[in-house]
Amino acid sequence: MEKTILITGCSSGIGYDAAHGLKRAGWRVFATCRAEADCERLRGEGLESFRLDYANQASIHAGLEEALARTGGTLGAVFNNGAFGCPGALEDLPVGALREIFEVNLFGYHELARLVIPVMRRQGHGRIVNCSSVLGLVAMRWRGAYVATKFAMEGLTDVLRIEMSDTPIKIILIEPGPITSRIRANSIAHFERWVDWKASPRRTQYERTLLKRLYEHSGKPDRFELPASAVTAKLLRALESPRPKARYFVTLPTYLMNVARRILPGAALDWVLGRR
Repeated sequence: MEKTILITGCSSGIGYDAAHGLKRAGWRVFATCRAEADCERLRGEGLESFRLDYANQASIHAGLEEALARTGGTLGAVFNNGAFGCPGALEDLPVGALREIFEVNLFGYHELARLVIPVMRRQGHGRIVNCSSVLGLVAMRWRGAYVATKFAMEGLTDVLRIEMSDTPIKIILIEPGPITSRIRANSIAHFERWVDWKASPRRTQYERTLLKRLYEHSGKPDRFELPASAVTAKLLRALESPRPKARYFVTLPTYLMNVARRILPGAALDWVLGRR
């Protein structure tokens, strides 16, 4: 397989580390970002970088076309990674917030996959790796919008993997738990835009929990948190293994929650998750 890959969401966190890590491992990396300023910064670090914004369908098309133009029309792999969170109690989240997060966290992934599949069919190989989450396996309070996108991605990716099983295209999920990134800090703007927490019947709960997590602890690591390089290591396995697995778990909580959801009764699992 040609060692060329397009990675989304490379401005920081998982995508940033994956871009640099795969380049060091001998891959030709197209590191895309939503903002041109971030692309310029990455170009200054020696990466090939250009814009791809999941929220803009034309940008998705243009980003893939740019990668193909640079390779002569081939692409070995895509790592669908870019995403954001919109925290808040579900009863306080308007439908517009859900539409916005699904556009980026799910529909953008699907559009890029649909566009690259014909390319991979023609060349006779390819891998599409979707970055899910432990929150694609289990649910947690305040994270309903993000959980919904990741649960949907799990199903979408499973079906795509089954449907592509008669082709040389491999479809893979990576499921990280707590990873060092800016996703929590970046979610503050979405929370402030969509959630009127002061008018919520859960105002006291917001003040006791979510507000402290967002504003007072946004830079502090979570328990069991690993650096983004842990995801890059699993991504390399997914890309270079002759027979890649359907799923690659990252961090201890992901392994534990995968077991817990299978063996615990619903009420017991809700109790465990409700303590978070």
